[in-house]
Formats: sequence, C-alpha cells, structure tokens
Amino acid sequence: MFLTPLFSLSPLLLLLALLPSTPAQDHPSFTFNNFKAASPNLTLDGIAEFTPSGLLALTNGTRQQQGHAFFPTPFPFKPSPNATASSFSTSFVFSIIPEYPTLSGHGIVFVVAPAPHLPGALPSQYLGLFNGSNNGNFTNHVVAVELDTITSSEFKDINDNHVGIDINGLNSVASKPAGYDSSNGMFQNLSLISGKAMQVWVEYDGGKKEMKVTMAPVRSLKPSTPLLTLSKDLSPILNQNMYVGFSSSTGSVTTSHYILAWSFKMNGSADGFDFSQLPKLPRIGPKKVSRLLTIGLPLICLVLVSGVVSGVFYYVGRKRKFAEVLEDWELDYGPHRFKYKDLYIATKGFREKGLLGSGGFGRVYRGILPTSKIEVAVKKVSHESRQGMKEFVAEIVSIGRMRHRNLVQLLGYCRRKGELLLVYDYMPSGSLDKLLYDQPSCTLNWQQRFRVIRGVAAGLFYLHEGWEQVVIHRDVKASNVLLDGELNGRLGDFGLARLYDHGTDPQTTHVVGTLGYLAPEHTRTGKATTSTDVYAFGAFLLEVVCGRRPIEPRAAAEDLVLVDWVFSFWSIGEVLRTVDPKLGSEYVVEEVELVLKLGLLCSHSEPVARPNMRQVVQYLEGDIPLPELKLMGISAAGLMFAHREGFDDFALSYPSSSMGKPFTHSSSVAESLLSGGR
Repeated sequence: MFLTPLFSLSPLLLLLALLPSTPAQDHPSFTFNNFKAASPNLTLDGIAEFTPSGLLALTNGTRQQQGHAFFPTPFPFKPSPNATASSFSTSFVFSIIPEYPTLSGHGIVFVVAPAPHLPGALPSQYLGLFNGSNNGNFTNHVVAVELDTITSSEFKDINDNHVGIDINGLNSVASKPAGYDSSNGMFQNLSLISGKAMQVWVEYDGGKKEMKVTMAPVRSLKPSTPLLTLSKDLSPILNQNMYVGFSSSTGSVTTSHYILAWSFKMNGSADGFDFSQLPKLPRIGPKKVSRLLTIGLPLICLVLVSGVVSGVFYYVGRKRKFAEVLEDWELDYGPHRFKYKDLYIATKGFREKGLLGSGGFGRVYRGILPTSKIEVAVKKVSHESRQGMKEFVAEIVSIGRMRHRNLVQLLGYCRRKGELLLVYDYMPSGSLDKLLYDQPSCTLNWQQRFRVIRGVAAGLFYLHEGWEQVVIHRDVKASNVLLDGELNGRLGDFGLARLYDHGTDPQTTHVVGTLGYLAPEHTRTGKATTSTDVYAFGAFLLEVVCGRRPIEPRAAAEDLVLVDWVFSFWSIGEVLRTVDPKLGSEYVVEEVELVLKLGLLCSHSEPVARPNMRQVVQYLEGDIPLPELKLMGISAAGLMFAHREGFDDFALSYPSSSMGKPFTHSSSVAESLLSGGR
C-alpha cells in the first residue's frame, strides 16, 4: 500500500493514494506531509483531533486526558504467525507545547499494537498506553518509543526529558536523554518541551534483530549515530498483523502534543518529507500589539477628554489595589512570578467563600486562573522584613521546578506589600488530617490509607535522592499531605524546606517543625537532615494507622505521646490494638503490622538506626523484608524516653492548643516571613 508523496498528487489522485493497498505488496507504506486530508485515513479516539491547519493534535490542552491516532489498516509484520519479524521503518515530526515553559505532561509515544485502540489505558504517567494492572504483561504485544517529559520513579525513568524503547510496559528497556550527535561529533541536548518541531526516525532490522532510534531538529540531516540502539528479536512480541499509531496523555499541567508529519514503510526506509508542506504550529506567547492600536489609542483618549480625569483616578486607585513588590533580581524568574491582579481575580478577591484553610501558616484560598482556567490553591503568608527574601524566593522558584506525581506542584509566587503569595496545584480532596480527624462524611479505608502512605514515601524519596539537589522538607505531617481527586497522597507545603547539593552536609539552622514530629537530635543541634525527615515520617505512619495525633494533650500521661503508646502495645505483642477503630476489621493484618513496625523503626532515637527513604520505599513495596525490631535495637530505652527531648524541652512553654501546629524558632530563610509559625 505504497503512497506517493502527497505534494506531487492532484486532489483526486491524493484520495486514491491515501487508500491502503493490498497486503500482497512487499513494501506497504504511507506518507503524510500534513493531515489536511487525513480524516478518513486515521482512527482517532480520546481527545485527539485534526486541526484546520493540518496538525494531528493528540491532546488539546486539557488535564488528565489521553489521545490516540492509528493508521486504520494493519501491516504484515510477519509472513506467518511463527515467522521472524520483518524489518520496518517510520519517521515523524512532532512538537510539544506546554502552558508553562518548564512544566509539561506527559509525552508522546509511537506505538506498534495488536489493535487500533488501547482499552483500559490511563492518562498521566501511563501515557495512554497501559494501566496499573496490565503494565508489563507479556500478553500486551506492544512495542513503543516514548518521548517522556515527566520523571516517573515507579517506572525507573532516568529524567524528565528522555527517549525510551518500551516493550509491553513503561519500564523502558533502553533510554537516553533527548538529543543528537551534531556534525562535529558533539552531543547536543534537545528539550522535548521547547515548543519546537523535531524529527524522529525509528528503524528495525529484522535480519540483524536490531532497533535504532534517532532524533534531530526538523529540517536537519539525519545524524549518522542513532540515539538508541537495542539488540533484541521482536518476533515473540509482534503478531503477524499489527497496527501503528501514536498515544499521548496529560497530567495535572496542561500541554498540547502535535504530530506534523508521518511516514511508515515495511521492509525499507520510510520516505522523507516535503518540509514546505508542514503545517504551522500555534503561536507561543502573546500576539504582537498592532501599530494601529498603539497609535490610535492616544487619539481616542484625546476625543474622550471628558473621561480622562475620572479614568486617571480610577487607574491610580486600581494600581494601588494591585500594587506589587517587584525588584530587579526577580526578573530572572519569569513565569514563576504571578501577577497579583491575576490571583485577585482567580480567588474573587480572596473572599471567605473560597477559603480552604487557615492557621499559623497563613490562609489558603481556592482560585481559577483567569487565562488558563487552571484550579489553584493560593497561600497568603505575611512578612514584615526584607531580610532573607531573595534567598527564600530563589528556593521557592527552585522547588517549583520539581515534578513528581506524589508532590503538590508549587507553580510560583507573588509579592505584594506585606504579603507573600504561594501558588500551588489545587487538590480537590483536601488534606489528609481532615479525613482522619474532622468527622468526615466518609472514612478512608485501609487500601486508601496504604496507598497514601506509599505515595508520600515515594515523594519523600524523590526529595532526598531523586532530584538535582537534596531537599529536606522539615514539616512532614498529615496536614501537609493533600489528596487529589482519586485520593492519591501528595506531599505539599514547602515553606520550610531547605536545599543543599548531593554529597555535602546541611548547615546548622534553628529548630523548625511541628511538635510531635521533631527528631530528638534536631532539638539538640538545630541541624535538619534527611534523617530528621524520616523521623517525622515515622510519626506520620503511626498517625495514619492509629487515627491519633503524635501528641494527644487530653490523653492520660502514659498515653500522651503516640510513639510511646504504640510501643507499649508492641512490647506485649498486641500492636494491632492500636489500629484506628474506624477501620473495624477491614484491613490487611500483614500490611498494618508492617506500617506500625516501620513507624517505630523510623522513630528510633538514634539517627543511624533509622532507615533511609530508599529502604522505606523498598519495605513498603515488599521488595525487601522488614527486619525484626529487636534485631534493630528497638527497646524501651531507645523509644519511650529519648524522643521526649524533642517534646519536653518545649511543651512547658507552649499551650496544648498549639500541639500539632507548626513550631518555628527561626530559620535563616523564612524567619522574616514566618512569625509565629507559617
């Protein structure tokens, strides 16, 4: 079914050329220099569509969606079911345009599949290909090449800008950062979310049983050295007849994924493109203001003299209303800085009806950004001094570049008068502590709690080891764990977080955090480390299982501290008596015991005895067994008394009403912003 290049055909011949030819040909192929006439010849589902300009839009800027496009006729990848897979080649031009220059989700995948649809596939990190139950199954018979723009630790992604070869699952069998070897032999990086058009070549040699993937900027010559080379026989994976197409998905950040041109050929090299026929991509950024408007506007103002005076007064009043603090050093932060006017409109004037929560940390409002229509949560924090502000904002912008499915995305900030405003992704299900304590209409079951625990552990592991710098959260607790629409746990509130480079030691600071979650060595030295985060995570584990706060002021003296209370039952072999009564008997005993024991282990008074977050994740996923607590040195002396250093030193000077709220002595970054907490 060879298709002559589109640019050389009359309209009638073009329609005839697009029709698939008989399977008897040895080299079936097709070529699309654009998709203006492709509507009858590709099968679309999800949110995929053709644009009037001739683009194949796999996604359209909506969140948590997926789109698929397949050639409707199968290709003979093998002459018979048990034969060796034939050679094939494809090339395509793509572009990924995110709403924010540094935030995207989730990527494009070229797919060879048994059918022209992918039933049960999920968006977000699953890329519209698989779901949690079929990912990795040998019965999938899927070969794919992913252009992935998000780091998904569960699939062992190497970074958030890579190309990978996938076989039956999303754990790539080969992957490398996106880029190409230039003519001088130097490797050049390519940003998949740059908004620019790029070309990809995928070739499989059935004789050598070798697959190659190459990429380069559009209109560039094909590099002689491929980006990826995989030696593997695809015969057991491919069926006799297979379909070819594309899949794409978005997550919590809106992104548009486009295919501009596509060619495919069996037993030969895919045809090149007539680049003069490529469709134009949408404009990135605002349109230029016409000269007519800039010249005509003053003339109109002269005509409307009667309104000038009132307009000046209105403008001055409005300017004062939306006045911001803007200094030269902030110009480098670009999209991370929001306009106060936009946040004011988004929250409808920060009215009480949109208030999500309030406390020592400030007030949080729900809003919808006027231009993008993205739901956000806006936190207002007071600050009285400019000391440390530049450093604080630099860390906020740096943290905003982190991307992980179990972290609440910090989108940016705004400064105005005596306020600092932080803008986060909106989490529709609210904070975990409200579902644990505030008499919610529904109670989280064990499966939901265990999923939240594993999610928070994965997010904290990413902070400690998975990002370009080490991030110490310093305030891990249930109220800082937010739930999305599917009740997935996401760790948020990075107002107290500290960053430092891998391989270096964190600097000593003053004590910050929340009573009940403070590690004993933190109160002695003032130094926050990954181990102090692990200690707080241990208190969090016990809190989620037991449905009790780490410090319960109204409890009896011997039951005041949750770790003591759980340990007392563990020491007599009845640790299950500490399980939240609201769970009843509907839980998995082995999982509950694992979490309770892991909580005690993380709460060990000696930092060296605590596991790191990599080990915690392995314990929770069942990759390695949890050692017996007695073998780890867990004893009454190690748990029941030592951690009181983090409580007794401060409890007398803080009333019981402050238990569970942020405790802040001071911080080199945040002390001028966070008086009396956050």
